Amino acid sequence: MAIANLKPLGRIVDSGLVAVVRAESPEQASRIADACAQAGVAAIEITFTVPDPASVIAELTRRYPKGEMLIGAGTVLDPETAAAAVAAGAQFVVAPCLNLEVARFCNRRQIPYMPGAGTVKEIVEAMECGAEIIKVFPGETLGPQFVKAVRGPLPHALLMPTGGVTLENVQDWLRAGCVAVGVGSSLCAGAKSGDYQAITDLARQFIAKIRDARNQAHGKH
Repeated sequence: MAIANLKPLGRIVDSGLVAVVRAESPEQASRIADACAQAGVAAIEITFTVPDPASVIAELTRRYPKGEMLIGAGTVLDPETAAAAVAAGAQFVVAPCLNLEVARFCNRRQIPYMPGAGTVKEIVEAMECGAEIIKVFPGETLGPQFVKAVRGPLPHALLMPTGGVTLENVQDWLRAGCVAVGVGSSLCAGAKSGDYQAITDLARQFIAKIRDARNQAHGKH
């Protein structure tokens, strides 16, 4: 896959996991990110529903300056938010739906843009706007069968579900043809009780499940 040679999209495809962070405070978001980093998560998405998200992105890019973990921005709905995210150091931009102005901004800056799509028409429109990985959203509503169906007419579409991805179904998404998955609430639940070790442990399990599914797909055991 040619895209796997590019950064940061290549890192996301290679790892197969983007941790999606929604938190009640900047401190909580930062601790979730650190817990994911300890597990070897290659990419983390700080959503703009987190209080003061730009400061969290800036802090994390300073903490992981050598690219140990890609720091992206999520829930980016307009070009102003995209500009704030990129100014803070975001290396990729994610959104629940396509916004043409955000697509143009990211294309000009060569920042990967991953808009959400829930229909074949939306997926094609996102690809036409330069999005190389399309976020299948909401994943819990669409399901792996949607991805499998879409990849019939669009085998070149690079799809990443977010919403409803769990340890129990992550391999189903990969077998359906997804290049990566975005995992939020099922991964970060431990933060509510202050159990950040649980996040690290769960992230390791997700990474192992993704690796196993890919090995099975390539006939490795």
